[in-house]
Amino acid sequence: MRAPAPAKINLALVVGPLREDGKHEIVTVYQRLGLVDRIELEPSTRLHVEGFPEDTLVRGALEALACRVRVEPRWRVRIEKQIPVAGGLGGGSSDAATALRLANDTLPRPLPPAELRALAATIGADVPFFLTEGPQLGTGDGVELEPLDLPQDYWVVLLLPRGAKKASTAAVYADFDARGGADGWEARRRALLEALARVARPRDLAALPPNDLASSPLAEELLAHGAFRADVTGAGPTLYGLFQDRREAAAAKKALRRFGRTWLTAPAWYG
Repeated sequence: MRAPAPAKINLALVVGPLREDGKHEIVTVYQRLGLVDRIELEPSTRLHVEGFPEDTLVRGALEALACRVRVEPRWRVRIEKQIPVAGGLGGGSSDAATALRLANDTLPRPLPPAELRALAATIGADVPFFLTEGPQLGTGDGVELEPLDLPQDYWVVLLLPRGAKKASTAAVYADFDARGGADGWEARRRALLEALARVARPRDLAALPPNDLASSPLAEELLAHGAFRADVTGAGPTLYGLFQDRREAAAAKKALRRFGRTWLTAPAWYG
């Protein structure tokens, strides 16, 4: 069994106060991309994950599934990586979700979709998103999802700055708290939802608020090369630029190589 595991970007990420469970309130817009890892899964005598030695999420997800349905985790998984690691693009979460879906399909009594998503939420906040279709509004700690009707007819240039190292998610949120980032949470949340309600064409996405967690001066470079919106995705360090014209996006991808690795892709509805 084989399936693609797509990357995602956060078209907006508004972060609020710390909750009693130690997580932050967020409102985010998840958008799946055509940049994908490839996951291959088959029954085996034991759990074996190969192709990506740094993996922990796929193994943990399959162990959790096996525990949930009371079977031994007997699958062989091969991960073929294309999504940059620790770049804010959700590659590990997508790999885990895809492996979960494939493994669930091998069970005599597969978990229903709602139960599989609930299990996915215990693995990572954005893992359930990769078990849905289309763009989604994530609320709570990101696992509460609501489908969004957003335009999909644009191009995306990704830029991973040369030498950039992703800080731990805990460190990024600690910095957010230290600078009083949660101030004005309700007003910022409301502004995002109001901007979303007005989106009818790709360029309307430019009105979405910027990422609360991370920013980069290289967003200006993407805008200078024709992007109608540019920002950091997730906790970074990868940036995205949205383009109306493919030729302009391809030219920007080429020009921005001097700053790091670049990719040209587009929105995707499902894996």
